[in-house]
Amino acid sequence: MVTTGLIAIDATILATAVPSIVDDLGGFAQFPWLFSVYLLAQAVSVPIYAKLSDTVGRKPVVLFGIGMFLLGSLLCGFAWSMPALIAFRAVQGLGAGAVQPIAVTIAGDIYTVAERARVQGYLASVWAISSVVGPTLGGVFSELGIWRWIFFVNVPMCVLAGWLIVRNFHEQVDRKGHRIDYAGAALLTVALTLIVLAVLEGGQAWAWGAWQSVSAFGAGALLLVAFVLVERRAAEPVLGLWVFSRRLLLTTALIAFGVGAILIGLTSYVPTYLEGALGVSPLVSGLALASLTLGWPLAASLSGRVYLRIGFRSCVLIGMALAITGTSLVALFADTPSVARVAVSVFVVGLGLGLVATPSLIAAQSSVPWEERGVVTGTNMFARSMGSAVGVAVFGALANSVLAGYDEPRSAEALTAAGSTVFVAVAVAAVATLGAALLMPRTALPGADRADPADRADAPRR
Repeated sequence: MVTTGLIAIDATILATAVPSIVDDLGGFAQFPWLFSVYLLAQAVSVPIYAKLSDTVGRKPVVLFGIGMFLLGSLLCGFAWSMPALIAFRAVQGLGAGAVQPIAVTIAGDIYTVAERARVQGYLASVWAISSVVGPTLGGVFSELGIWRWIFFVNVPMCVLAGWLIVRNFHEQVDRKGHRIDYAGAALLTVALTLIVLAVLEGGQAWAWGAWQSVSAFGAGALLLVAFVLVERRAAEPVLGLWVFSRRLLLTTALIAFGVGAILIGLTSYVPTYLEGALGVSPLVSGLALASLTLGWPLAASLSGRVYLRIGFRSCVLIGMALAITGTSLVALFADTPSVARVAVSVFVVGLGLGLVATPSLIAAQSSVPWEERGVVTGTNMFARSMGSAVGVAVFGALANSVLAGYDEPRSAEALTAAGSTVFVAVAVAAVATLGAALLMPRTALPGADRADPADRADAPRR
């Protein structure tokens, strides 16, 4: 729970401080990179950590991630410019790539499906607390002019999380020789970096039809093809392509991609939209955003009862219906800003995502044995991170294209128009995610009333 809290706090604390950071360091057009570089680093590292966790064990991998997250937080707190802060956010992302998926994988290892339905309530409570604490701290630190503490606050949490993992988590792993797929990891990293770079900078640093855009998109696509060819021949591929050959795993990965895009679209633009369009304080905008991250864990804590009664697919479809409703309301009323209306709408979105994200992940985890669970969990988290990374790049490009048409890009009128465009795109992403959910197969509930035979022998039992 404490380890999960590292990511939960970070996901909710930064967005409210963006205007203050920009005022101090400059680089308003670059601020989407604060999110995208973090998410990109997280996304490309998740498959590597997931594969390592299946070979050397979960404990050393999660401890390494906590250490990297701690280092990145310290560097971000001392950043002297926007480019430096963006670079240090990448270090944080490399740590987050291990922390979040491995924490979820550990929960999948030591609890059966029925137990996880209850335990996820405890994990959801972490997000519920963070949904209030994160935006509040971000708003307070911004108003006090000490935004750097949004990163320094991670330091004691990292120390506590690492100590608790060392002291309490014990596992027995049959260690064996393994090969790290360096070629696959390098190809995936460079390919995705080029694509995100092309999306974010197209129409800003250069025209969409310029040679830079064409070259970045073309090279990224070619490297992705090369990555697929390398993975098909690799002894231990960093991202097992077999995952995408199974309908359940493929559809849940696509759902995770959509969830990542929806989440980042709202969390990165709602505070800036409210502060710019209405002139509200960072604290108020943070509390409005908190309703999203409060609705999510509330629904997630109850989702276990739902999917145990009606199945994973039906639970996910109900969640997507709520998410589409909420995102549509945000987009529909974006031209008439209201803190209360936005808060209620994103709360509905949070309720929906809470019924989608965890149940779809547990459905994927439950379909594979222990030795594949790390890769499956990592692939799901990779998809969500990539959804967020690509999403923030696309949303950032849309927002910047709208702002470029105004003489004063930080005026209330300009920011309202940009926010409206982004929120329409988020609603479209929600509809597309529903399409993936409709393709999700109906699955049984293995281990719902008995111990999961795929669990490790040393897993705690009730």
